[in-house]
Parts: sequence; C-alpha cells; structure tokens
Amino acid sequence: MSHTQIWSAIDALASRHALSVSALAKQAGLDATAFNRSKRFAQDGRPRWPSTESLFKVLDATGEDFDSFAELFGGGALETKGRPSRRISDVVPVIGFAQAGDGGFFDDSGFPAGHGWDAISVPDLGDDQCYALEVSGDSMLPLYRDGDIIVVSPNGQVRRNDRVVVRTKSGEVLAKILQRQTNSHVELHSLNNEHPDRKIARDDIEWIARIVWASQ
Repeated sequence: MSHTQIWSAIDALASRHALSVSALAKQAGLDATAFNRSKRFAQDGRPRWPSTESLFKVLDATGEDFDSFAELFGGGALETKGRPSRRISDVVPVIGFAQAGDGGFFDDSGFPAGHGWDAISVPDLGDDQCYALEVSGDSMLPLYRDGDIIVVSPNGQVRRNDRVVVRTKSGEVLAKILQRQTNSHVELHSLNNEHPDRKIARDDIEWIARIVWASQ
C-alpha cells in the first residue's frame, strides 16, 4: 500500500458515492479539509498519510469495508519527485439545476449532502470542494444554455461582478451576477435581460457559491 494508492483510493471512494473529498470527510465527522490535496504533503515535500482512525470513520460512514476500499487502489493522480502532479481532469458531484432547489441535496453551508447526486468529469480546478449543476431551460441565456455544466465553489470568496449561484431559505436557486452586498441585502443582476434583477434580504439567503467554470 503506497502513499499514492491510499490517497487515490480515498478520491475514488468519494467519487463512488458522488461526493467531493470534503463532503466525504464531513460525512465521516471529520474536518472538511482533512482529505484536501494540500494536506497530503508537508511543506518540505514529505508525504502525509491519513490516520487509521479517519480511514475507518470514512468506511463506516459510507458503509464500505476494507476489502472494497482496497479494490480502489491504483487510480488517481501520479507523483513526480515527491509532489503530486496536476491532474488533467477531476470528478465532481453533479445534479440538475432544478433539483438544487429541492431539500436534502445540500447542508446549511452549501456543500453537497445526501443521495441522488451523479458524478461528472471536469477540468481540474484545484478545488476539492467544487460541485456541478446542469443548466436547464433558457433563463440564463446568453451566458449559459440548456445542457451547459457550471461548476461552483461553496468555499470561494465572492466579490462584486462575480457570477454566483444563490439559494434562498425558501428553496429558490438563482444564477446571477453579484452586483452589491450590504449588511442587510444582496443585489443580483440577471444573466438574461428578460428576467428581473433581484434584491434579497441577507436573512433570506441560505448560501452563495461562486461559479468557477462553465462548459461553454
């Protein structure tokens, strides 16, 4: 069992359950960053290994046993001179944009949760906490068309003029341009001129996630 094999197996286990590695860690009761790629090597290049305790917490949380986990050895990123090489693609959880408004798909912080997620390959964006939404309909034209995939980062810092996905506490999910934030309100500019801009009370917003990539 090599350092590469065990981390690759953890990545594959997360993909098997349609989770990011951050969501996998949280589901196991661990810190969300426990399995991030930045945690896999020390600053001097020495490899870091997951603890036995964290590994078996993950297996328990996913209902897997060690034999099924061991079958996942061998995939994932390669290493060069003691450091991980950048992958060409990554596998992230994905659901339809319309589904994102339903209950049970996100935790309170906007991270994927529960069942019903699929998985999709996207360019490696260097963010273990990304997930994808599939656009349906024409409400986001001309920027995003029906069938486009947008990848969002729930941990990314949002700033003025960023393209964002916003979920309200009532379950409404919006893709807009962040125009202005105050202590009381968030102002959003519509991607499609046929749809109105929105001004939403901050207390009515569950989470905001920055759009970091789209399959255009």
